[in-house]
Amino acid sequence: MAPIVELLVLTAFAGAAIPIGGFLASWEHIHSDWLRSEFRHLVIAFGGGALFSAIALVLIPEGTRHLPVWESVAAFAAGGVGFWLLQVLLNRSKSSASQLVAMLSDFIPEVIALGATIAAGGAGAVLLASIIALQNLPEGFNSYRELRHGGLPKRRILIWFTVAAMLGPLLGVLGFWMLADQLRLLGWMQVFAAAGIMYLVFEDVAPQAKLKNSSLPALGAVLGFLLGLVGKLLER
Repeated sequence: MAPIVELLVLTAFAGAAIPIGGFLASWEHIHSDWLRSEFRHLVIAFGGGALFSAIALVLIPEGTRHLPVWESVAAFAAGGVGFWLLQVLLNRSKSSASQLVAMLSDFIPEVIALGATIAAGGAGAVLLASIIALQNLPEGFNSYRELRHGGLPKRRILIWFTVAAMLGPLLGVLGFWMLADQLRLLGWMQVFAAAGIMYLVFEDVAPQAKLKNSSLPALGAVLGFLLGLVGKLLER
């Protein structure tokens, strides 16, 4: 497959998970209150597991490969502080779109890095695209619920999600043409995004995944990470 074709296919696949997650949330009609609560918390926890697989299996190994130790530390610290400041601003604004902003704030650097990975001939492109899609699916699901709770109409939310998905190929092309030879900058983006994702997991995802008197959501996190691990092992 030609690199540019691979780029368009993988970035479109990664981005499409956002509106798909929204559609799943819009058609969720589980009548049992207990089962509905279990299912939603399981989806949230699954997203957390997928996010951790992106950190552990792709972003940190690939990013630190291009950076000296001190720059890796600086990039990770900057990512944690940067996403913390973003959360503070969202809390002050009382925005109902905080989950959407959080989703895009990790999706954007990841898909740019995906484009650069493809241009550099990296073997992890399919795995990275798969992990981005896996995390976008539950994030789209949760963002839809948050935005609907804030009063936004269903049609507008799904249109926003579709536009966000279209950013995937556009940003992937940006990474493909501009970052393939900028390995240090690419490494910074990957490590920065990894720290930001870790912050979001503990700030937004993990607290929502906790469900009193239930051990099922924690299993969802394990299953989410396991999917990423299977993809990594299949590359051997």
